[in-house]
Amino acid sequence: MDSAKIWGIIKRRGFIWPAVEIYGGLAGFYDYGHLGAVLKRKWENLWLKYFLSLGDYHLIDTVNILPESSLKASGHAEHFTDILVECSRCKHSFRADHLIEEKTGESVEGLTVQEIDDRIKNLKICCPDCKGRLGNASAFNMMFPVSVGPKGGDKAFLRPETAQGVYLNFRREFETLRKKLPLGLAVIGKAYRNEISPRQGVYRLRELIQAELQIFFDPDRFDNEVNFEAVKDYKLRIMFANDRKSIKEVSCKELTNILPKFYLYHMAKIQDFYVNVLKISSVKFRFYEKTGKEKAFYNKIHFDVELNMESLGGFREVAGIHYRGDYDLLRHQEGSNQSMEVNIDGKKFIPHVLELSFGVDRNFWSMLDLFYKEEEKRVVLKLPHRLAPKTLAVFPLVNKNGLPEKSREIYESLKEKFDSFYDVSGSVGRRYARMDEIGTPYCITIDYQTMEDDTVTIRDRDTTQQMRVKVEEIENRINEFMGFLEICKPCNNAKDNDS
Repeated sequence: MDSAKIWGIIKRRGFIWPAVEIYGGLAGFYDYGHLGAVLKRKWENLWLKYFLSLGDYHLIDTVNILPESSLKASGHAEHFTDILVECSRCKHSFRADHLIEEKTGESVEGLTVQEIDDRIKNLKICCPDCKGRLGNASAFNMMFPVSVGPKGGDKAFLRPETAQGVYLNFRREFETLRKKLPLGLAVIGKAYRNEISPRQGVYRLRELIQAELQIFFDPDRFDNEVNFEAVKDYKLRIMFANDRKSIKEVSCKELTNILPKFYLYHMAKIQDFYVNVLKISSVKFRFYEKTGKEKAFYNKIHFDVELNMESLGGFREVAGIHYRGDYDLLRHQEGSNQSMEVNIDGKKFIPHVLELSFGVDRNFWSMLDLFYKEEEKRVVLKLPHRLAPKTLAVFPLVNKNGLPEKSREIYESLKEKFDSFYDVSGSVGRRYARMDEIGTPYCITIDYQTMEDDTVTIRDRDTTQQMRVKVEEIENRINEFMGFLEICKPCNNAKDNDS
């Protein structure tokens, strides 16, 4: 699928477009339109409802600007870097690893600057823009600096990830929430990364949205504090580091010899969220193991969550699950001289952290990619009903003979209960087509028969079938069609969902 087809619809209909467009745009920044903002918010709400239900997990909201001292302690001042190369002729800058990956098709995460230089030289890679010679590689820190105070004397940065705000609030939240572990703190918010060469639309941004859950726990007890029995037979789809050619389906129980139960439990819940809640076909989902230089140095265990998106050329990362150990709290304890130690039943220790990290913008795009369908006579966005920006649309068959007035009356009665849209422009066929393109599950048409027996037609987006329903029954029928989304149930292997 050509991503241009998706962009053509979503820009025209009001999902997303480049920011500051009237001034030529600004690379790596996008604005969400009236439909995109709702789809994004519904995704975030489903994420919150699902993951906060898994334990003593809570939503917080933290500042976007952090002082330099906290980011030195966290390691971002030293390690939050990409490797940059600049063309000696046109002076354009590029991420060196991307150039090598595009040439070889292989990941080069974790290579040193010297190793990158050697690979570029051996592969004879030149500037993609002007074919000029590339200069020597160098490390580039991706944080955005800001000045705080009237004279800019306090050096600070826009936060490079939402996680740091959680670690900085851990002591306060631990005290407030009755000094109990495990404790989960979630944040949904903006992070800022000065990407060298942002590309592929919303996949790589300079201003991005993250949904992250940091779970603080005692590593000696956490295995016994999750309901592993509920997921032990759940089969995870994994591409292991020792076999990059196939995806294995392995039950959680079979993996307990190599992974902790608490880690497997949350892996199962992540897969369940994508397959059962977001209704993504299981064959489009996988965990991708990272080891050695591929993973962040502080992660003890690291699996990416990847979805197979045709518009992006295959499986691409949309989330991750990381066992970070006690690295973060220990670094902030050393940097602030404030103890991060807890006392649970007489045992003093610094809690470990399990991080569930999701890129909201990437997941937003995945919904557009995976549910975009071209059928014989139409283009339709078959979004899960709970994510569709508009649940239903109300149309008069024609714009005369009292039908608009009756339609408006029905619309007014429904709009407080459902995300609704009213449209009188163009033929009914054209209105159906517009609603199909934005993913509206149900269209209600008021016609001349409505004026006689108070019934309407309800058209189903996915099947295009229509049924006749009494006006007073519309609300109950839509609720019946939508179904009750059981997002807090124990994991069971779900039937595959066609996408």
